[in-house]
Amino acid sequence: MKAHLMYADADFDVSTNLPGHYDDLDRDLELGTLLTAMAGGDDYVYDISHRALMLGLHRADQVQFRQEVLQDCLRDPEAIRELYALAGEAIHRERRIYGGLTRGFPDAVLRHAIEVMRLFDEMLTRVRDVAAEHAGSFTSTGMTTLCQSLRTELDDEYLDSIREHLSQLKFDHGIQMSAELGRGNKAAGYVLRLPNDAHLPWWKRMFERDRTGFSFRIADRDESGAQALAELRGRGVNLAANSLAQSTDHILSFFTMLKTELAFYVGGLNLHDALANAGADVCFPEVAAGDTDLDASGLYDPSLRLTSSDHVVGNDIEANAKRLIVITGANRGGKSTLLRSVGVAQLMFQAGLYVPARKFRASLCDGVFTHFKREEDAGMVSGKLDEEMARMSDIVDRLTPSGMLLCNESFSATNEREGSEIARQIVTALLEAGVRVLYVTHMFDLARSLEFDNSDDGLFLRAERLDDGGRTFRVRPGKPLPTSFGEDLFNSIFGAGSTPNSGRSAAVTIDKVQVDHADG
Repeated sequence: MKAHLMYADADFDVSTNLPGHYDDLDRDLELGTLLTAMAGGDDYVYDISHRALMLGLHRADQVQFRQEVLQDCLRDPEAIRELYALAGEAIHRERRIYGGLTRGFPDAVLRHAIEVMRLFDEMLTRVRDVAAEHAGSFTSTGMTTLCQSLRTELDDEYLDSIREHLSQLKFDHGIQMSAELGRGNKAAGYVLRLPNDAHLPWWKRMFERDRTGFSFRIADRDESGAQALAELRGRGVNLAANSLAQSTDHILSFFTMLKTELAFYVGGLNLHDALANAGADVCFPEVAAGDTDLDASGLYDPSLRLTSSDHVVGNDIEANAKRLIVITGANRGGKSTLLRSVGVAQLMFQAGLYVPARKFRASLCDGVFTHFKREEDAGMVSGKLDEEMARMSDIVDRLTPSGMLLCNESFSATNEREGSEIARQIVTALLEAGVRVLYVTHMFDLARSLEFDNSDDGLFLRAERLDDGGRTFRVRPGKPLPTSFGEDLFNSIFGAGSTPNSGRSAAVTIDKVQVDHADG
């Protein structure tokens, strides 16, 4: 019996290694806030949700399969949470059943397996009953198949047979087994058998038992004989003990996978509740037919929405058949936020989740990669430009032609002329290789050259700035401008109309503006 809630024909493999750049994704896209909301205080839900985001889907049918299961979960969240709790309870209680040092002692193995199977009998019955109670709420292939399997494979007749077998395995009246002579006239081919009268009622077994045949009795002090008899009994019991232990392992693996796959959907429910409480919109995205499509309305950064008390502005993007998106404009105008919004939405989309937008349609990609600027720290063994180049080299080694790269002020650690030329060559090579690139930059030389080279298959956006210097945090189509309005920052720090009155104060002012300017 399989859960198969993450894939139609396979289990969710928790042993799969995460991509080597997952730390960069966590940091640059600020996924910690998102995952904390999904976890709802459950570390297991956090881990599985993280894995699902990092190990995205690459086929439209797989995305649709998960979306349909999640839609079922949203229709009946109580059933999903109860099934998840039952699976976790079964695993927890199995661990508390003391197995002791059972290896090499068939009777001990059998006793432990019987106790575990009795527990699983109870838990399977409860899971089946919950699924049967809520089956009418589900329409997805994943949930309906699971409910059907629980109903047909765990019917009353099957569960009654389990209980009957467990009763027989107590061997209250001893065991009956057969063997044959092997090489050297030694016993071989041991087979545990049902007593001949096992099918009879207890009163007939008591009064009609055939007592003919050969028998022998071991003396009370015959320790060697008792040990030989125990070993003989162990050979027979071992067959049943191993079979029952394998059965309990199989059922335990079902509960484990059920908990694992439901954990992802519980995370989806938790995040949905958190965003709904914050008054945020979500939608189930569509898979675009093209290879380089992105069409979104009201797209926002969910981590910012969950942590900010201020109104979070959503943005619209129409970048169908556009392999390059360049975002320029005023500092602190929402450029980096939009870039994170796209990255998070793509990860959620390819995990089979809803996305933070009113509408979202995009092409699938082979992986999302980020190259964001890093602040200098004592752990760096080289300069910032060298560090940026090394990180880009690692990314290029992992990128495939259908990958997506998000760059935020990359190569701004050097002067604009050198940084623009480095970035231009890298972006041009990636575009020629088929990679989709989204680039936030304040370097006018870079933006202008990319616009000149990619006027047909590029989209150029600009953070909106009002005439009075105010920010709307909306990003709209617009050509790059040769300024990022550093004067606005100067005025916000020193007040409108202020001017530096000495060489020293001027240097301090310029340095301050440059730092804030680099923060975008």
